[in-house]
Amino acid sequence: MNIPYLLSLVIFLPAVGALAVAAMRNARAIRWTALGTTSVTFVLSLGLWFGYDPAVATSHMPQLATHVAWLPAMFDISYFVGIDGLNILLILLTTLLGPIVVLSSWTYIGEKERGYYGLLLLLQTGITGVFASFDLLLFYVFFELTLIPMYFIIGVWGGEDRVYAAIKFVLYTLVGSLLMLAGILYLGYSAGEAINGGVFTTDWYKLLQYNVPLADQGWLFFLFALSFAIKVPLFPLHTWLPDAHVQAPTGGSVILAGVLLKMGTYGLVRFCLPFFPSAAFEAAMFIAVLAVIGIVYGALVARVQPDAKKLVAYSSVAHLGFVVLGIFAFTTEAMQGAVIQMVNHGISTGALFLLVGMLYERRHTRLMEEYGGLATSVPILTTLMIFSVLASAGLPGLNGFVGEFMILLGAFKSQVIGDPVLIGVATTGVILAAVYLLHMVYKTFFGELTNEANRTMDDVNGREFGLMAPLVVLMLVMGFYPQPFLARTAPTTDFLLDVVHEKQELAETDNARPEAPKAVQTAPPHAQRLPLDARVSSLSVRTP
Repeated sequence: MNIPYLLSLVIFLPAVGALAVAAMRNARAIRWTALGTTSVTFVLSLGLWFGYDPAVATSHMPQLATHVAWLPAMFDISYFVGIDGLNILLILLTTLLGPIVVLSSWTYIGEKERGYYGLLLLLQTGITGVFASFDLLLFYVFFELTLIPMYFIIGVWGGEDRVYAAIKFVLYTLVGSLLMLAGILYLGYSAGEAINGGVFTTDWYKLLQYNVPLADQGWLFFLFALSFAIKVPLFPLHTWLPDAHVQAPTGGSVILAGVLLKMGTYGLVRFCLPFFPSAAFEAAMFIAVLAVIGIVYGALVARVQPDAKKLVAYSSVAHLGFVVLGIFAFTTEAMQGAVIQMVNHGISTGALFLLVGMLYERRHTRLMEEYGGLATSVPILTTLMIFSVLASAGLPGLNGFVGEFMILLGAFKSQVIGDPVLIGVATTGVILAAVYLLHMVYKTFFGELTNEANRTMDDVNGREFGLMAPLVVLMLVMGFYPQPFLARTAPTTDFLLDVVHEKQELAETDNARPEAPKAVQTAPPHAQRLPLDARVSSLSVRTP
């Protein structure tokens, strides 16, 4: 499907829907407009799936791209969006969750519907724009755009401590993103002086060709990685996440777990690794240790939670620890696993938040001790919960297994972080996940039915079953036949790993080379441009 500006339409149609919602007064019309907008956006986004051809994917240009000058010629800043193997699945996950979140909020949100659905649509535009951007300043604008809607969704429609959770979310994320902005400005100016005729540039492909001096890589990597680590969140920067999840309405939790957290892991892969490979290699073991601590810590804390929603929130800390571990393993299997696990986590954990939200709507409590024996009164909801729990725990045949298996396999093979003890500890996270998730299922759905309020509880209705159905289907399809998804991610992940390894080899060669006499000294490292074409091997050709 080759519709002109299709990707831009997918990005901005929800924002147009937000404007339409803002002009409405009738709650029913607002809900249906939001549902129609997100549904049409998802249908259009399927054109990205069928329009992207991994067989002809090239490393030097995304497909279905739009590249238009944004600011005056004195700055090389543009509206540059496109599709490659790294972002296509995340964009589709974002558009899929759009109508699901609207349907989940159908009866949950009973006041100020115009503001809620308008912000929800604006948030979808921001998230989709983040994943689609190939210009760093454009990426930053969309990155910041996601803060305001999420702040109000938590702060206005959240739980009892919603204001505290919303402020904490914004402060954590804003500090990190401002540090990243400083890094973007420095990188843009230094790259412009070295390879772009003195013109400031934030073009991702031009920056990819710039060999960042080793003296600058360390602190630039720190600025970018800290911003993304907060967003993941990576232990010990995770403390904002449980508060945000518990206080957010169900729709906000689904968006937060499903795609908003992936902005952090996506940023690590898209920017930190290829721009600052030497610093990334040096920090890999430290970050891997933090990831493994997060895996075990998140699992252990989840096990002792009395609140089902908080348990699922801490499970995100553990599961995304696996993703970060895969990213810094620097192997093909682990990188592919990390990308696919981003999507898998969004599907299975999003489903868990939806199901916990259904329980809360019926009983207005998330405490597991208030339930028990629900399997006899709500068998369909019980079946959906067990299915989602098994997928999240990584049962073979369901989607969670594929990503975690590839990550652990690639991490064991890694020459950077492949310490058997470290990876062995990480593997225990799979077992611990089964422990705390099955504990939640047993406490909530099995045992003796002692509370009479649970005996008369309504099972899932047609709307709730409909919003769960696509997630259940994807858990099965991605578990039994992940190849179509892996085939689309492979060209880009392989390319990025080749870039990282090639740049690292060049840096090691330069370090081993004896210093040249001053009279014949070559150009300084910051002046070196790494020409890119369809084959990454051309990176070894440098301008002296």
